[in-house]
Amino acid sequence: MSLPLPLASDIAFFFQSRELLIGRGLAVLAAWALLNLIGSGYLLRRADRRYAPYYFHGMNVGWGAINAALACWGILQLHFRVPAGLDVAELFRTQLYYENLFLFNTGLDVAYIMTGYYLRAQSASSVQWPQRLLGFGQSLWVQGGFLLVFDAVMWTVMHWQGKGLFFLF
Repeated sequence: MSLPLPLASDIAFFFQSRELLIGRGLAVLAAWALLNLIGSGYLLRRADRRYAPYYFHGMNVGWGAINAALACWGILQLHFRVPAGLDVAELFRTQLYYENLFLFNTGLDVAYIMTGYYLRAQSASSVQWPQRLLGFGQSLWVQGGFLLVFDAVMWTVMHWQGKGLFFLF
């Protein structure tokens, strides 16, 4: 007994739904990047480099630039039309790729947060750069915390959406 083939309209709907979800996620990441660039950029100009807030905002501006570049690149990679000849196997492959990407990033985010804790602990005993280590550590907490929530939510929603692939048969 053979399985019925999914309809092209079902494949197209799933593909477009996933692209929309990724696009919305990238918009959230871009907004976070913009908030970091504007907010911390403004506060960095007013901070004294002898104290932790200078390094905190400096690191946030760096994270904002990287996140903005990643969001722009991702948005440029979005497909607004369903590729010709798209089949269910390709949908499964790309779905698994995105789920694994967000899951891997969630692990990296935990590493960022733990590195922030390490830098904070090192700042207490550092003679040369205590304020720098403290500011960088605090930034890693904030950035890692946001990205942890972002990537975990994206993985959860992608995984939930991916279960819909099984209904194509």
